[in-house]
Amino acid sequence: MPIIQISIAQGRTSQQLRTLMGEVHDAAVRALDAPPASVRVLVTEVPPTQWLSGGTTLFERAAEDTGRA
Repeated sequence: MPIIQISIAQGRTSQQLRTLMGEVHDAAVRALDAPPASVRVLVTEVPPTQWLSGGTTLFERAAEDTGRA
C-alpha cells in the first residue's frame, strides 16, 4: 500500500489541504494502478519558524517581505 507523505508550510485552508490530498491520492491510484482504499496520504503542516530554506526561515522571509511593502 502506498504511503505518501507531504510536508507543507502552515497557512493553507482545510479545503486547500483536502483538495491537495484528494489530487495526490487520485494521481497515485492512476499511476500505480493501486486500489483506492490502499493509498494513504499524510500531510504534515510545518510552522514557518521551523522551515528553513537558503539559510532563512519562512517566518524571517515573510517579515522581510512585509518590511519591504
